[in-house]
Amino acid sequence: MIETPVSTSEMIGIESELGAHNYDPLDVVLTRGEGVWVWDTDGNRYLDCLSAYSAVNQGHCHPEIRKAMVEQAERLSLTSRAFRNDQLPHFYDEICKLTRSSKVLPTNTGAEAVESAIKCVRKWGYEVKGVSEECAEVIVCANGFHGRTISIVSFSTDPTARKNFGPFTPGFKIVPFGDGSALENAITPNTVGFLVEPIQGEAGVIIPPKGYFKQVREICSQHNVMLIIDEIQAGLGRTGKLLAEEHEGIEADLTLVGKALAGGYYPVSAVLSNSEVLSVLRPGEHGSTFGGNPLACATARAAMRVLVEEGMIENSADQGHYLLAELAGMRTNQVKDVRGRGLMIAVEFHPEVGGARRFCEKLKDVGLLCKETHKNTLRLAPPLVITRDQVDWALENIEKVLRLD
Repeated sequence: MIETPVSTSEMIGIESELGAHNYDPLDVVLTRGEGVWVWDTDGNRYLDCLSAYSAVNQGHCHPEIRKAMVEQAERLSLTSRAFRNDQLPHFYDEICKLTRSSKVLPTNTGAEAVESAIKCVRKWGYEVKGVSEECAEVIVCANGFHGRTISIVSFSTDPTARKNFGPFTPGFKIVPFGDGSALENAITPNTVGFLVEPIQGEAGVIIPPKGYFKQVREICSQHNVMLIIDEIQAGLGRTGKLLAEEHEGIEADLTLVGKALAGGYYPVSAVLSNSEVLSVLRPGEHGSTFGGNPLACATARAAMRVLVEEGMIENSADQGHYLLAELAGMRTNQVKDVRGRGLMIAVEFHPEVGGARRFCEKLKDVGLLCKETHKNTLRLAPPLVITRDQVDWALENIEKVLRLD
């Protein structure tokens, strides 16, 4: 137990000595957050342009979400699903109305939602579609990211995610992202689902060609394949729409949400579905002690409410359009591409620049926090409550770092 105050360097040392080294964080130790700002243990303030990988879309420590969580924590936190609780029905009702869903399976983390969706479409495939036992296939996309559990890394194309973690779970087929013809050619009578991100976030904010998801929706409907869209990072306002699938006016058969579903206060996720798939589940076939607990439901209800009532989705579209245009207008030979949708933006550097990590380090030194992905790409995803003045401040400092490099 740490009984006396320690310095920043000592805290980093303790973390390095006692923690598993499965992350490579920037050397900043954060202790407080409010809105778009976070403070470190030395009192320095930073503009958060990562938002905990979009888990704090509503901003750090949103007072209305905190109030709902504290009030519920004083009454009842956990019952397990052995008993009913008075928050779960309200959560079901509100999230179904918000997302136009028919049924909900409450889960805790993004990876759990993905695993649950895979289980459900397999079961649907056997019991409804008539796929032969143990033959169900799920198609996924190259360079996609859906978590790090064994089944998920089984279909990852990232060598770092896979190396020395086998043997892997069978039943997956990989196609290129953004290629509707490749999807159609991969479908067989055993195909039960197509799992895809609306925008590949971890891959570097890769946006598919216009019309891709309309084509995907048509292909899946034609072949009786369940379309599973992983909105865990891109959903809940991040791209300027409630769900990123709305940009092409389609609806998935299963939509996965998480991260910002509880505004960063609590791990909450969900599988949103048509009735056909989730209706195959019977008591004892799937479950979660914490999934749908009253504390999670009360917190998520408040997080959804403020997202809509405070105009965060519209602000994401407005500020994101401005930020993207201004970044694209910065003339520098270091930048290969600037792309994004809403407040989900990437700045990709030419490989000869030497990687995006050093830009993250330099931005930290001027008070802006972001993170690299796939070595050469810098990802910008501030909370959806960011103002125009704060965007301008970020742009000023980004340009300063690029110009001085």
